[in-house]
Amino acid sequence: MIYDIIVVGGGAAGLMAAIEAKDGMNRVAVITKGNILKSNSAMASGGINAVLDENDKDGTEKHIDDTLKSAKGLADKKSVSYMCAKAWHIIKKLTDYGVKFDSDENGAILQRNFGGSSVNRTCFVGDNTGAAITQTLIKKAKQSGIEILQNIFVMDIVQTKGRISGIVVLKRIDSSVVVYLAKAVVFAAGGYAGIYRGFSTNPQDTNGDILAVALRNGMTLEDLEFVQFHPTGFAKSGALISEAARAEGGLLVNASGESIVDELSTRDVVSRAIFNEIQKGEKVYIDMRHIAKEKLLARVPSLYKNAFNLAGVDISSELLEIRPVAHYSMGGIKSNFTATEIKGLFVCGECAALGVHGANRLGGNSLLEGLVFGELAGKKAKEFSQGKSFLPIDYDKVIKNINLVGRIFEWDSTKNFNAIRISAGKTMYLKAGIIRDKAKLEEALDYIKYLRLESASLHCMDKSRENNVELIAILELRNILQLSEAVILSALFREESRGAHFRSDFVNTNKDRDRHILVRQLEGRFFKLQYEDNRLVRFLAKIFH
Repeated sequence: MIYDIIVVGGGAAGLMAAIEAKDGMNRVAVITKGNILKSNSAMASGGINAVLDENDKDGTEKHIDDTLKSAKGLADKKSVSYMCAKAWHIIKKLTDYGVKFDSDENGAILQRNFGGSSVNRTCFVGDNTGAAITQTLIKKAKQSGIEILQNIFVMDIVQTKGRISGIVVLKRIDSSVVVYLAKAVVFAAGGYAGIYRGFSTNPQDTNGDILAVALRNGMTLEDLEFVQFHPTGFAKSGALISEAARAEGGLLVNASGESIVDELSTRDVVSRAIFNEIQKGEKVYIDMRHIAKEKLLARVPSLYKNAFNLAGVDISSELLEIRPVAHYSMGGIKSNFTATEIKGLFVCGECAALGVHGANRLGGNSLLEGLVFGELAGKKAKEFSQGKSFLPIDYDKVIKNINLVGRIFEWDSTKNFNAIRISAGKTMYLKAGIIRDKAKLEEALDYIKYLRLESASLHCMDKSRENNVELIAILELRNILQLSEAVILSALFREESRGAHFRSDFVNTNKDRDRHILVRQLEGRFFKLQYEDNRLVRFLAKIFH
């Protein structure tokens, strides 16, 4: 398959990138690992931050200040300012595309308050905002002539003399490994909070696969230690309870009905407070009994329905038990306004480190970041591809991945890959999760390294090539364990507490560490970690474009 531009990822960032990249002459494709309707963006239910008046400079400055404050010294002000200044434009574009934000009787868009914000600036569609946005963008993409290729697993990239030339993919339908040629590629494939399997709001296939691909190709990752835990997940399933619930007046209480934390503090503060209660053997609940049922049905209809279906709780009259769960990854592929170390390869959304979220993302900024920088990545990819020719393909890369798949089919295995994945997720949550220390992190590292060795001997019991779920699960598991090791090493390397990264053995924030941690994979299974310094910044600036 040959395309001018390939976008990997079908969430808000990827769809916006594809729409911006498309013109009347070029071929643009969106590739998704699974069903395009089940992205993380579709589950981002609470809302999207924006100052709606483009002339409200004071409001925009407050948005910038709130974002920087939440980021705990690790955000890039230029990137944050760009995002916040573009917010009104993104909301207008979405409404023009057909997104119907909740509004008052005069048609003015309503806005609610999210944790860490100084004013109400979060636009919403009930508690179903992400789904409303992504469904609208999917429709727009199809109308624009963009091809949507589902159930395609990206295994590798191919490049020629430092420039992207295509991607190597596995087609689920028949387990064939093929190469797709492209003049430019956009990675928008989501984050890695799914490595906390069983303790995450993310879909099961949100494992940071594209970050593992980046690592194997010598690219630099940044700030992997910063994983945001959402304070409110269903106690049993971990399913997300949107921050909209607290924005509409929901209280966080213990079994005695006593408040345990300011509900609208930043997510790291609220998550730790809840986690500490649970560690003491206490149960924690969200209390919405004081809110009129009519308002609940109007403002948080999905929560009302899910609470009843998943937990058998009527939130208008009963408490709903909760626990914090891994939700969002601030770390990602090192980038400079979406450009990467490889010419023609751009990144946006949760898989990218764009300098916006720092150590702790401000609630309501994830959809905004994805859309703002998705638009920018799409524009840059289109500009880069114009006048370019397709490059020759290094088929050694393709053959290497064909052989990898062949080996997984070749032998039988006595190990249970699902059990390994569940065990890895539990280890990450308990020892590299909300509260960390050196001893637990080292235990987690030893165990994940052991599992990485074990995963090399995993093979498909089912030898059918058609829609083989075992094959994808094994490849995903290898990526999960590779990335988990890099996350743990980053957490060990940062000997301080900052934002979502809390070390009980280093509880203070160290101003000398107002720097990003960069991770690269060396030959074999080794990683190199270092704090970013001015010399390295200048080096990266030269190779970015």
